[in-house]
Amino acid sequence: MEPNKVQPEGGLNVTLTIRLLMHGKEVGSIIGKKGETVKKMREESGARINISEGNCPERIVTITGPTDAIFKAFAMIAYKFEEDIINSMSNSPATSKPPVTLRLVVPASQCGSLIGKGGSKIKEMRESTGAQVQVAGDMLPNSTERAVTISGTPEAIIQCVKQICVVMLESPPKGATIPYRPKPASTPVIFSGGQAYTIQGQYAIPHPDVSYKSLMSHITAFGKRLDASPPASTHELTIPNDLIGCIIGRQGTKINEIRQMSGAQIKIANAMEGLSERQITITGTPANISLAQYLINAR
Repeated sequence: MEPNKVQPEGGLNVTLTIRLLMHGKEVGSIIGKKGETVKKMREESGARINISEGNCPERIVTITGPTDAIFKAFAMIAYKFEEDIINSMSNSPATSKPPVTLRLVVPASQCGSLIGKGGSKIKEMRESTGAQVQVAGDMLPNSTERAVTISGTPEAIIQCVKQICVVMLESPPKGATIPYRPKPASTPVIFSGGQAYTIQGQYAIPHPDVSYKSLMSHITAFGKRLDASPPASTHELTIPNDLIGCIIGRQGTKINEIRQMSGAQIKIANAMEGLSERQITITGTPANISLAQYLINAR
């Protein structure tokens, strides 16, 4: 924290840092083509705006500066998100405009003050700004921070952020804060037919950054040789009967999807009298098998 600088007219100009949690798509919108949008936001607001590195589904956007610069940066972000909503609606039949939503990341030790005794503070914020404010019940993974979700019109959000900043300045975090760091999309990269795939949700998505060649050179570097077509092997899994349905899917749709995506052969044994489990046999290359296993577990 820089020392508080008192301005001549008596206003308090405090340097503050606010962290936002955004999805990749929202970050893309803030960065803009060739970084033009974020550059403009930095110049016009006077705030420092940093975007966490990493190919993560979630990114942290850190806004630092005097409070008035932070409010300007927030206003620009909120209006940009509103513009994105309007643009996305121009080709959808929806008539009511969904609210703009921002997620702040706040040290858990400050969340009590934001909520207030018996929820009095958060209620007052909702009523005075018209924004919806929600403080997550659980901390974000591996951190001592919680997500605070604000949604409403850009104007309501800006008013609400101002009030949150005041609370954060009045009650600084207690003890050490372990900041939330989004996990990289460390989905396994799987190779099949010379193409890399990463798992997203329940689909294998061709992975653009990894070429077969670069991976091969990595593997050789590790002193492991990978034949172009590893010998087929077999792996067996046992699955409880009550879960087998969600793996097979309606009329076998899910299991066929898994077979197609993984390129492995998958055989499911018939139910045996008196046994509560079924045997699944997966045959294919190690990569096909690991992908099939991953997809079955994900189900």
